[in-house]
Amino acid sequence: MSEKRRYTTKAVNTGGRHGISRLVDGSFEVDVAMPKEMGGPGEAVNPDQLFALGWSACFHSALERHKKTFGAEGESKVGVEIGLNTDPEFGGFKLVANIEVGIEGLSLTEVQELADQAHGDCAYSKATRGNINSKVTAIETFFIEDVNN
Repeated sequence: MSEKRRYTTKAVNTGGRHGISRLVDGSFEVDVAMPKEMGGPGEAVNPDQLFALGWSACFHSALERHKKTFGAEGESKVGVEIGLNTDPEFGGFKLVANIEVGIEGLSLTEVQELADQAHGDCAYSKATRGNINSKVTAIETFFIEDVNN
């Protein structure tokens, strides 16, 4: 079967990590800034945060499909933590990802199975496979929001 494009979006940025990013359809515009940890002001979102938001939403949609097939009805949450690490091999930086998945009413083994299936067909996971070190972990749902605490 051949590929068929189902959707296209386009974003434009001026100023890089110290600028403005917007969707050309006018539906979204955001100031972006370098995080404080990297010497920036940290007064706005950064591209890595936006990437984490997109990946978590995409991953959760894939997870919901697998939950339905499995017959799981409990609330689920997906947390995506993006790290920006130095890249000693090629210089500059590289992304790393920790994906945490929780589903109420399932064992951690069952959650891990569904999370691995979702990772297999999430568009972001496919796009980053082999390019970003990522780890998918089943956890208790109420811990997801406390990743950095």
